[in-house]
Amino acid sequence: MINCIIVDDEVHAIQVLQHHIKSVAQLNLVASFTKPAEAITFLNGQQVDLIFLDIHMPEISGIEFIQTIRHEDYHFILTTAYREFAPDAFDLDVVDYLIKPISLARFLQAVTKAQKVIKLQNTDRIKDSLDTDYFMVKAIKGWMVKIKLVDIDYIEGMKNYVAFHHNGNRTVALSTLKEIEERLPDEHFIRVQKSFIIALDKFTALDGNRVILKDVSSEILIGETYRQQFLETIKKKQIL
Repeated sequence: MINCIIVDDEVHAIQVLQHHIKSVAQLNLVASFTKPAEAITFLNGQQVDLIFLDIHMPEISGIEFIQTIRHEDYHFILTTAYREFAPDAFDLDVVDYLIKPISLARFLQAVTKAQKVIKLQNTDRIKDSLDTDYFMVKAIKGWMVKIKLVDIDYIEGMKNYVAFHHNGNRTVALSTLKEIEERLPDEHFIRVQKSFIIALDKFTALDGNRVILKDVSSEILIGETYRQQFLETIKKKQIL
């Protein structure tokens, strides 16, 4: 879901955008403002992804609005009756620039661009987070091993021990699979059997009961207890 707001000094222009926004299930209109100063105050502490912003406003122009706030935290679709502001707008790396009156078709085109940009940014943030997050594991051989989450292919439980399979390596530590599972981000790791947790980023296919992971030759079978949850998880990405 993409949280959005509208900032425009014309009530009719807001109404047009509100109508268009209702056509897109992925858009959640949080608030609308005719006064840009009120919108700036509102943004403090609010989770907003996308701002539909008029350029020509009496108090603060759309360009000034973007320059006033931490604009890298938001994405903007500018709306205006004036084409001459376009060069300045795109210098601020806005998603799109809509000329009033705004048709639904043109609006949807801009929103599609915004969805792609936001999805890509979120993906990059997740990758950055995984790349910097890690476990310090005390291996049974006695030394401490740093294992990045992004490098983990799967984790194997062996009673009171676990084996981290990462980047072609196998590191065994004194712990339980349950203890490790509680510390893993569940949007990136999932338990597929009593003794196995896999990294969803490494999952490539499900062949019957066999879970296939990228660059992993070991056979991992999905358990009946975990099958339904696993299928529901991967179904979110299914297109056919």
